[in-house]
Amino acid sequence: MTDFILNLIESWGYAGIFVLMVIENVFPPIPSEVIMGLGGIAAAQGRFDFWTLVAVGVAGTTLGNWVWYGIGRWIGYERLKPFIDRHGRWLTLDWSEVERLHNIFLRFGPGIVFVARFMPVTRTMVSLPAGMVRMHQGKFLLWTAAGSSIWIAALAGAGNWFARSFANLDAIVGPLALVAIGSLVLFYVWRVFTWNPKAKEE
Repeated sequence: MTDFILNLIESWGYAGIFVLMVIENVFPPIPSEVIMGLGGIAAAQGRFDFWTLVAVGVAGTTLGNWVWYGIGRWIGYERLKPFIDRHGRWLTLDWSEVERLHNIFLRFGPGIVFVARFMPVTRTMVSLPAGMVRMHQGKFLLWTAAGSSIWIAALAGAGNWFARSFANLDAIVGPLALVAIGSLVLFYVWRVFTWNPKAKEE
């Protein structure tokens, strides 16, 4: 995974960062922590301008989230119930939780979209319910970009700092990428095996 990211950044430059950030938000197992961390390293080496790198990353993230927003808007809230009833275990959700999330989104949608940008997995999947409750599209894009700007600047800054502070960085980045991906997979597996629908709990 790390080699794939490095090769794309090396070959495509800013376009590679943009494509990777779009993919990361459409297909969450590719972590933005690794993409922007490596981008920050490249900026420290003089291959990228730091703020252009951040702007490109934010643009890719916003577009990727807009895809999920569009899917959610197309599906709609009501059409989701048969899917949740059938596949709730794999989503670790039941319909009562969906209804609760729906009501929360109606009240605090923009704030949730902003805060979710700082949380693994949630930062992508939050776009789906935002579309389902038909949050104003302009607000969705604004708050997604705002939260993403802070998070992406922090990730790129961390990569930049590491590149200037450690000589043998390759020995650190690869294991960190594996730990990040492995942690997400283990968390999902744990959620699947420990999840109980409310109906069964009662």
